[in-house]
Amino acid sequence: MTYDTGLVAHGRLSREHFDPAVVRRELAIIRDDLHCNAVQIIGGDPDRLAVAADAAAELGLEIWFSPYPLELRPEQILALLSDCAARAERLRQQGASVVFVAGVELSVMNRGFLPGESPEERVGQLLSRPERRAEAMRELGVRVNTFLREAAATVREHFQGPLTYAAIQFEQVDWTPFDVVTYELLRSAEVADRFRDAVRTLAQGPKPLAITGFGTAAYRGAGDRGGRVLEVVEHDPRTKAPVRLNGVYERDEAGQAAYLSELLEIFETEGVDSAFVFLFALAGYPHRPDGDPREDLDRAGLGIVKLLEGHRGHTYPDMEWEPKAAFAAVARRYRR
Repeated sequence: MTYDTGLVAHGRLSREHFDPAVVRRELAIIRDDLHCNAVQIIGGDPDRLAVAADAAAELGLEIWFSPYPLELRPEQILALLSDCAARAERLRQQGASVVFVAGVELSVMNRGFLPGESPEERVGQLLSRPERRAEAMRELGVRVNTFLREAAATVREHFQGPLTYAAIQFEQVDWTPFDVVTYELLRSAEVADRFRDAVRTLAQGPKPLAITGFGTAAYRGAGDRGGRVLEVVEHDPRTKAPVRLNGVYERDEAGQAAYLSELLEIFETEGVDSAFVFLFALAGYPHRPDGDPREDLDRAGLGIVKLLEGHRGHTYPDMEWEPKAAFAAVARRYRR
């Protein structure tokens, strides 16, 4: 399971409230009720990452310590990775099982690899000229791998455990400096007929394969959109915070549950070593069942729980969220 401690972008933390007692309780639920034995802890604040990782270690979970840089320059990314690697190593030396993830989709989510002021602009520029797309991707691969060699060396100065990087396939990563091959992998309608074969091919490599970043939202048709699932959300132009949906989208928790079940079945049967559902809860996307359905941001939220505003749930009376159908689907799959 992927657990979000809060992403940092444009000076803003996506998760406003961070209570260590709540974090530990949620991680215990992830272990005991979702039957997870590993958790990818993501976020942009090293202190929060360390708090959550400490709690996960106390619970006996394998920890994928995963700083998630957003809109940073390469030198800022290296500083964040260095800080977090030292924290992860202290935890590892205390006996925890720790894998360090040296960033996620860096070329798209950060500055200095592709032109553009946002992930959407960067991908758009990369794909804008079909006649030189292959050349542009090769050039990107050179930039990414040059940086990742430096990043791996930086991390290894502080961290002695297994190392990986959560890549997009078009980054063309050279996996030589890493112990585990990790891809952010989404199934969309365009690749659905080839998805299983692609996973099988990736799993045949010489290093263990992990899949991260896979998930979808709870509105009808979300699974077909793949990485475009959040395009239905309107954001505040100043703070970039989600505000509302750009139309009325029918809630479809069953569709989200089916999507995750199907992908977990593929990953299990085709030889994937580790798979981390994205994600437990997505801050900033509350469930608003009453009133204008465009205000119900949870329909576009990728969390397997729906966040409640100002009250607690029924299933877990001490938590301000309620499980979605996907929660039960993931629990059934992992229980087996």
